[in-house]
Amino acid sequence: MRLVTPEVRPRPVNKRVWASLERTLAEVVGELFDEASRLDPAGDRPWFVLIDGDGKLEAAIRREARSRGVLVHVVLDAIHALQYLWSAGLKLNAEGTPALERWVLERFEKVLNGEAVHVAAGMRRSATKRGLPANVRAPIDAAARYFLKRKNLMRYDTCLATGAPIASGVIEGACRTLINDRLDVTGARRSLGGAEAVMKLRALIQSHDFDDYWEFHIQQDVQRTHASKYQDGTPPPLTSPSKQPALRIVK
Repeated sequence: MRLVTPEVRPRPVNKRVWASLERTLAEVVGELFDEASRLDPAGDRPWFVLIDGDGKLEAAIRREARSRGVLVHVVLDAIHALQYLWSAGLKLNAEGTPALERWVLERFEKVLNGEAVHVAAGMRRSATKRGLPANVRAPIDAAARYFLKRKNLMRYDTCLATGAPIASGVIEGACRTLINDRLDVTGARRSLGGAEAVMKLRALIQSHDFDDYWEFHIQQDVQRTHASKYQDGTPPPLTSPSKQPALRIVK
């Protein structure tokens, strides 16, 4: 018997997370592009932006891209597309059967190969041939409209060929650890400013930026509290009146 050693998953590099309750969608999207520019200042790498299909978010991303003159590839979360396939498949196959699973997986594979338009057309033809009434085929038509409207966001074949992600699981995970684990606590109540401060602090810690931030915070505190009180902006050096340590260990 041969033991299989599990593969060590690579750790994310240069991963940064942030969120805001106070700032507008446009401001947060602007920060997103600022971060992308910091990571790729020369614009040598392709930029992919995963979204959940929200029209306002897509519009904000495209406006910011145009204003900066950069090319971004907006990608629809593939799991959202899969959910629509399941809803449509339930109207064409019995629930819980291998036929339903096979139907969904076959069409999802086509979607991943960049054939979302063909899948949409095929679903509608199947519903028409079976003579399904409008109320029964409604999920099928909804899925077809969803795919046709967002076909330009479903070029998964290109994403997979370049190794780009096609699902926002890492984003959903960040939302849980960054926001929900702290702010979505039963019975917790916070002001808007307090919640914003908590998220900023948690984002700094998860992004491994806290040490740099704390050094900057101390410098700013010295400037605000001490240096700004002196004419030349330089406070005198502080010396301890005693060489004895201010703190002692209590056993």
